[in-house]
Amino acid sequence: MTRLTSAILGAVAISAAVFAFGAAQAQQGGKLANDPAHQAFPSFKIGEGLYYVGASDYTSYLIVTKAGLIVIDGGDAPTGHQVVQNIRALGFDPKQVKILLNTHEHFDHAAGLAEIRRAAAPDAKFYVSAKDGAIVAAGGRGDPFLKDPRFYYEPVKPDVIVKDGDRVSLGGWTLTAHITPGHTPGCTTWTFPVTVAGKVRQALDHCSSTVLPGYKLGKTETYPGQTADFEKSFATWKSLPCDVFLASHGKFYGMTAKKAALDAGKADAFVDPAGCKAFYAGAEAAFRAELKNQNP
Repeated sequence: MTRLTSAILGAVAISAAVFAFGAAQAQQGGKLANDPAHQAFPSFKIGEGLYYVGASDYTSYLIVTKAGLIVIDGGDAPTGHQVVQNIRALGFDPKQVKILLNTHEHFDHAAGLAEIRRAAAPDAKFYVSAKDGAIVAAGGRGDPFLKDPRFYYEPVKPDVIVKDGDRVSLGGWTLTAHITPGHTPGCTTWTFPVTVAGKVRQALDHCSSTVLPGYKLGKTETYPGQTADFEKSFATWKSLPCDVFLASHGKFYGMTAKKAALDAGKADAFVDPAGCKAFYAGAEAAFRAELKNQNP
């Protein structure tokens, strides 16, 4: 099996598994103990000031600045609790979280935001794209695909709406928002510089490029313009610098294996521009195959 084929099959399998477990989890009020995606995972350092604080697959990242903390994504509801605990385990105070960012509005990345915001500083600001922000503010209601109430969650009202190319800065750190829709109408990929193994690298936190089982593309679409959104987003993703490859799901970038390599002494384990490129090649091939299948 080629690396490209493996990437395609992996993307499909991941999306199906994540949402199958997610549905069951939602039915249990976020308490399904054997959901492998939100199992506890130890927090760890990726680079200078950059830490992993998420679950076994639902990711969350902590950035430590001179003026406070930044958190990207909250996972599902159980993951949100873990994020707060992981921040404390690293020796930081969740009350110092000043900025909360989101990649996209699906429950497995946004349902934990409310818990993190409660633990954050009173003046903490939630930054999100306009289209996804409206859905997060409604607790998942209004998503063009996940219409089942099982996927709803505690709403979080946005404080700042980010547009494509907007920069979010705090304490010497600057993150750039890239609106890359398709997976959701306002999916946002974040890029920022980070020092890893003594060298400044460009980090990319990928929103998602997955065509979920049941999405409609081409002549009939899950939401108007979705196909064109995917096309534009793939062009954007391929143009962005991606030295340190991160994403909204750990499985997208081999998080567990890279953590093992880090523990074994490989300080630059998360530096993976080739893996980033291969991932996008596989994801785009999967998108085009599905588009052709639906529009023969």
